[in-house]
Amino acid sequence: MSIRSGSRRLELPHLSFPGLLRMNIHKNARLTPLRREEMAVAVLGGRLTKAQAARLYGVSLKIVSRWTERFRISGRAAMTDRSSRPTRSPRQMGQDIVERILHLRRQRLTGKHIAMETGVSPATVSRILRRAKLSRMKDIDPVEPVIRYEYAEPGGLIHLDIKRLGRFERVGHRITGNRTRQSNARGVGWEYVHVCIDDVSRIAFTDIFPDEKAIMP
Repeated sequence: MSIRSGSRRLELPHLSFPGLLRMNIHKNARLTPLRREEMAVAVLGGRLTKAQAARLYGVSLKIVSRWTERFRISGRAAMTDRSSRPTRSPRQMGQDIVERILHLRRQRLTGKHIAMETGVSPATVSRILRRAKLSRMKDIDPVEPVIRYEYAEPGGLIHLDIKRLGRFERVGHRITGNRTRQSNARGVGWEYVHVCIDDVSRIAFTDIFPDEKAIMP
């Protein structure tokens, strides 16, 4: 990379940054941390003036000064974008108020009543309850354990299910795409899949029978 200033030609060496940490770059930033450091090194080393660096890198003098000063003070660690979150949030809800809102909710008060008790807007109360997963009244109640019935020995309880399946003599229109003889294939009959599962051992029996009767053929 080079830039001409009058009759003088300025050369910038190629900078290599092995092990550069994962970049935190603003989506609209013109320069990556690599280019910011390269620019700051060139300005602080006297190879470029701030005006020349601004033209070369396509940024303003203010940007050049910002990254140059940050690099001078903190080095490479300062080449990533800082958080835009304010250091203070005067209007942020206090933790004591949040705890009181949650306490009143656990006393089964509605959001409207909580807002009246605390002087907080209903929308803010709703947001706090939603964040704490207490939006619904049933969220307040403890989860009841699942009561399962169990038999001590195999054979005490058999789960039985029967599924009716239609019979066919040839491949249907869903495969062939031909509906011309569809009506002729109807009325072939049914078969029934019997499924039995033992409640304790979970041993299963499955077979196909001509009807739904419990008597084996």
